[in-house]
Amino acid sequence: MASELDPPAVKKQINAHSDDDDDDEELDETLAERLWGLTEMFPEKVRSFVGSATHLAATSIKVGYSYSCSIIWFMASSATLLVLPVMFEMERAQQQEEQMQQQRQILLGPNAAVAGSAGHGMIPGMMPGIMAQQQHHPS
Repeated sequence: MASELDPPAVKKQINAHSDDDDDDEELDETLAERLWGLTEMFPEKVRSFVGSATHLAATSIKVGYSYSCSIIWFMASSATLLVLPVMFEMERAQQQEEQMQQQRQILLGPNAAVAGSAGHGMIPGMMPGIMAQQQHHPS
């Protein structure tokens, strides 16, 4: 029990606790500060090369993104102004053709739409082969 009250033993315990407190204070540095400290172990040439390469990569990505946005905008606006009107006109022409076939079918019967598109000037319901024979051999 006498050793517990000895001033040198008490002093050692106090010093041990103060060393632990110093370690806690050192742990308060941030990750960025630690990484920055690690850069000091590399030569200046290596650090400047890595910095330049990083800057070049970041600039290249920014410029590439900007150009890709411009190209996409150009393609989308060109398609809107040039291609879509043509597509709409083709769709309108196709709808008109379908409407004409429906009118023929209603007026002339179910075979009229097929016969009308196969050859003009035929009698509805007549086979195309018979019409061709009559044109080659007039009676």
